[in-house]
Amino acid sequence: MSAVAGKFDQLKELGVEVLSISTDSQFVHKIWEEEELSKMTKDGIPWPMVADGAGNLGRVYGVYDEANGVNIRGRFLIDPDGVIQAMEVLTPPVGRKFEETIRQIQAFQHVRNTKGAEACPAGWEPGKPTLKPGPDLVGKVWKVWQPEK
Repeated sequence: MSAVAGKFDQLKELGVEVLSISTDSQFVHKIWEEEELSKMTKDGIPWPMVADGAGNLGRVYGVYDEANGVNIRGRFLIDPDGVIQAMEVLTPPVGRKFEETIRQIQAFQHVRNTKGAEACPAGWEPGKPTLKPGPDLVGKVWKVWQPEK
């Protein structure tokens, strides 16, 4: 969370809304913010931390661990229509790479802005070639996209 908080301005520039949800209570969130997160980030956590004590939201998103009564760490990219476009679930020993989150947001926004007329291949970044899905592309992807370059 501190890595995301440190780059929160990038998310705001992209028009992204951030929420963090855990099975901890709002009181635990407050202490965690005051005693740890505020020391790891310049301005603390600038988005709502939602308490999901019963794990109801975690169950909806498929990340609630019934045996341990906690939500497993996950990241969900949800479009303005409420559709999950991407999700990533990792166990605690491995953290996410923030730059990949930004890249994926930019790619999903690009596809949305083109109304699906363009697709972003693996590793795509803004300004790089996209693919134009359709019958003309079948068997010819190699002509327009070469991942080694």
